[in-house]
This record gives sequence, C-alpha cells and structure tokens, in this order.
Amino acid sequence: MKYTRLTKEQLEELHEEFIRFLASQSIDKGEWDTLKQEKPEVAEQEIDVFSDLIWESVMDKAEWLEHYSKNHIFLFKLGKENMESIVIHAHTPLADFLTEGGLQWLNENIFSKEVHLSRGKKDFGEDRNTEIFSLIEQGAMLSDGTLYKELEDMF
Repeated sequence: MKYTRLTKEQLEELHEEFIRFLASQSIDKGEWDTLKQEKPEVAEQEIDVFSDLIWESVMDKAEWLEHYSKNHIFLFKLGKENMESIVIHAHTPLADFLTEGGLQWLNENIFSKEVHLSRGKKDFGEDRNTEIFSLIEQGAMLSDGTLYKELEDMF
C-alpha cells in the first residue's frame, strides 16, 4: 500500500465510488459479500487498492496545504515540480494558533516584532504525491490557499 487505508467513515462517504470501483473489477454485490466472508484478505486488498486510488487522486489535485501548531502556521503552495511555503512564527506565549483567540491575536499583530514571516521553496523528490501525503500525515490540511495568497502579496 502506498498511502493509508481509508477510514470506515471515509469509505462510507465514498460508498458510490467504491461500488463503481468494484464494478470496474467485475465484482458485483453478491461477489463482494462472498469475498468478505470466504476470502477476507482479498476483500482487504481491494479496499487497500481503492484507498490508494482515492489518495492518489486527492494528491494529484492538491494545490494548497495549511498546518497549524501553537506558535507556527505553515502554508504551502503546491506546484507540479516544487512547493513554496510561507511560515508564520510567533515569538510570544500569548499566541496560540490552535485557538480562535490566537488567530485573532495574529490578525492584530502580524506586523509586530513578535511575528516572523519567512518564505521558502523546495523541489519535490521522485514522488510529489508521497511528499504531500507525508505533510498531511503530519497534520497538514488541504485548503483553498486564501491565507497564502493574502500573505504572498505582502512580501
């Protein structure tokens, strides 16, 4: 498996897509039920293949990521060959970017000496999607890039 198996909740959300996937494998409902009963390891493999296909599709389309921690916000713009980043670092215990109050504090103090903004750029290695997935596993979330675009214009 290249990525990770979708959770039960994710699989339930993607129920229709999973049915189409099984149909593309020439597996109907009766055959699926039989597989689950008689060959659970094969059924698990089908779920793993489906999970990888879904994750690959998500990674292919990913353009923006955000990762929040107490004193840092990492914003990523994902190209095909590389990713650019903007990192916001607060040098004060008053800032907690995991809270609404901390984000409000940032909004009011973004140009103060207590906030440091930096930019970076990194080429992807052999597998762009695996690198993006690794960031997601570390807590990054897909986003629409609004915050990145706002800050990009500032410097």
